[in-house]
Amino acid sequence: MRKSDKKLEKAIVAALTEACEDALKIYEGFEWLTHVVNYQTFPESFTIVCIFDNQDSLLKALSENKGEALKTAIESKLNTHNIKIKGVKKRILFDTEEACASESGGKWGKRLEGIHLARHV
Repeated sequence: MRKSDKKLEKAIVAALTEACEDALKIYEGFEWLTHVVNYQTFPESFTIVCIFDNQDSLLKALSENKGEALKTAIESKLNTHNIKIKGVKKRILFDTEEACASESGGKWGKRLEGIHLARHV
């Protein structure tokens, strides 16, 4: 990883940490978020995944337009840290602990790799 990549990663982590802390207070069932990126193909390879506890919580959030509000909040935090990515909202996905447990045996590393590959092939 180049020095510039490390600096960008640090800024992304700071922005997403702030977004996560806010989301934990606002969205019922929201648990955490993460990102996947290959800096050799950034920003095309950049994906953010927001994790809810179960499908019911996720569907409730999405049905009340909270999903769009969460995407807007994440975009705002990224912008605050000078990370401006055109169409970033399209790069924000949602998933659940419940789905990971049943479909991927609870192995988030494997699941995120699959999401990343499917998203950017």
